[in-house]
Amino acid sequence: MSPLDISLADLIARLDEELPEAGELARVSEARLRAQTLSDLGDQLIDHYVSKAKQTGASWTEIGDAIGVSKQAAQQRHAPGPFERYTNLNRHSIVLAQEAARTHKHDSIGTEHLLLGLLGEPRGLAYEVLIAKAGSEQRVRDAIEEALPPAGEKALRGHIPFRPETKDSIGQARRAAADLGHDWVGTEHTLLGLIRVEGSPAARILNDLGFTPDDLQETISTEITKRRAA
Repeated sequence: MSPLDISLADLIARLDEELPEAGELARVSEARLRAQTLSDLGDQLIDHYVSKAKQTGASWTEIGDAIGVSKQAAQQRHAPGPFERYTNLNRHSIVLAQEAARTHKHDSIGTEHLLLGLLGEPRGLAYEVLIAKAGSEQRVRDAIEEALPPAGEKALRGHIPFRPETKDSIGQARRAAADLGHDWVGTEHTLLGLIRVEGSPAARILNDLGFTPDDLQETISTEITKRRAA
């Protein structure tokens, strides 16, 4: 019995339900995109438990043995990276951003893709803040869709790189968490990181929706205080 709550039949049924008019070749392309997303999630699952193992004092040799690779390969694949302190919800938003770039056949991940990723994680504080300000999810989604570059001709296989301004926003998210005295980086910090990169597509979208960096930081700080009190 599979330890997961999802089966191959579930994945097939969902794809067929969501693309009822698509031809078989179109479904092949969509299946490949979804397989890549599952792979990304799998990597993050391993990263999560590697981090836990390191906290308990496990060596890279022991971790490599557990994964079935060499010490060097384990260290290269799973050493702490820019998303080390990201919450599970925020990691998921990054995966969704990657999926958005693939779906639109873009060759890089922009700040607008990160914003789409946040919109795809309704459990995150960023989603709540966005909808409370914009009034509806559709309004935010429409604004993002208008800012997206034209679709490419062919979806990329494997890794899709971040654009320079996207890397900057990721760094700004970590700084935003530090500014608020938080030891985690959540979806709310990613939202702050996006608006701090002036001139980026996401910052322009957020400005057009009525957000400013100072007001957004105050709103997020207040909401986190409310959540802790509750």
